[in-house]
Amino acid sequence: MSKTPSLKDFRRIVVKVGSSLLVDSTAGALKRDWLDSLVTDIAALHGDGRDVLVVSSGSIALGRAVLKLPRGPLKLEEAQGAAAVGQIALARAWSEALGAHNITAGQVLVTLGDTEERRRYLNARSTIAKLLEWRSVPVINENDTVATTEIRYGDNDRLAARVATMTSADLLVLLSDIDGLYDKPPAQNTDAKLVPVVPRISAEIEAMAGASGSELSRGGMVTKIEAGKIATTAGTHMVIASGHVVHPLKRITEGAPCTWFLTPANPVTARKKWIAGSLEPRGALHIDAGAVRALRSGKSLLPAGVVKIDGTFERGDAVIVRGPDGGEIGRGLIAYDAADADTIKGLSSSDVREILGYEGRTEMVHRDDLALAGE
Repeated sequence: MSKTPSLKDFRRIVVKVGSSLLVDSTAGALKRDWLDSLVTDIAALHGDGRDVLVVSSGSIALGRAVLKLPRGPLKLEEAQGAAAVGQIALARAWSEALGAHNITAGQVLVTLGDTEERRRYLNARSTIAKLLEWRSVPVINENDTVATTEIRYGDNDRLAARVATMTSADLLVLLSDIDGLYDKPPAQNTDAKLVPVVPRISAEIEAMAGASGSELSRGGMVTKIEAGKIATTAGTHMVIASGHVVHPLKRITEGAPCTWFLTPANPVTARKKWIAGSLEPRGALHIDAGAVRALRSGKSLLPAGVVKIDGTFERGDAVIVRGPDGGEIGRGLIAYDAADADTIKGLSSSDVREILGYEGRTEMVHRDDLALAGE
């Protein structure tokens, strides 16, 4: 992408909203007018046919306000309890704001394992994909009620980057306390200059980041740069812009100050490379000639086309797909454990529930989770 991008250039956009933007730190109340302005921007993108996902902080901040907890650091169990109360308030706020534009919100709570362990990764990815298919707006947050110090993301910038890569989004928007990356920390340097475009995250770019965050936020510019590394490596562009304005997404479109982090890849090719080259295959599926033709025409691999299973693998593992002559057709993420895959091979997808006793996936390997040889 040679020119400075615009939101209109992207088809699937993840918008990250921090606690300090959504919750008044003094009153502990939701900033409803600001939320309404943001949702108006989201509705405009949604109305143009784009997929929009939200990664929203705020459950702990809202919960402590509802519970009237004193200011200051919370113990882990207090933070978890506050999140349990606040998640209800946060979900209601997003549901009502989006509902005013006739858009349905879907709450998705995740932990680190949901994006790091492939079995759970596939489940989360499939759920979010279905919500987007229904034209809902998924509102995603770290599940602070169960996340511990050892396993939590620690900030929603990196969570948003993981969500963007997991859902093959082509843009991640980080709405921040600051309007972008500066060449030096602007709070201490009056001559600091905004960096409008970062073609590649180098050591020099990393050195520009400061590590401070607001009282309600666990993330500073350092975590935003880390999020940028995650996103751009997976083919997702990223933009950091100020959230301390009404209609923050519209302002980006109108050319407000911000920093764009570019990537030469795209989410689909980056994901295919990850599947094809970065994961150790745990087994193999041997398929018939009809299934080979179907895959090469862009279809998913159904149980009916599988004639033999090799190896011991679990749902979410990488497997090799081999044709009738034993040659490698491609590699993909399997939707079934080896034993269940062996049980349903050669069968119609409609027979899976009766045979296995539960409602499984229609596809043995979904097209989005498959990298064909030479692709």
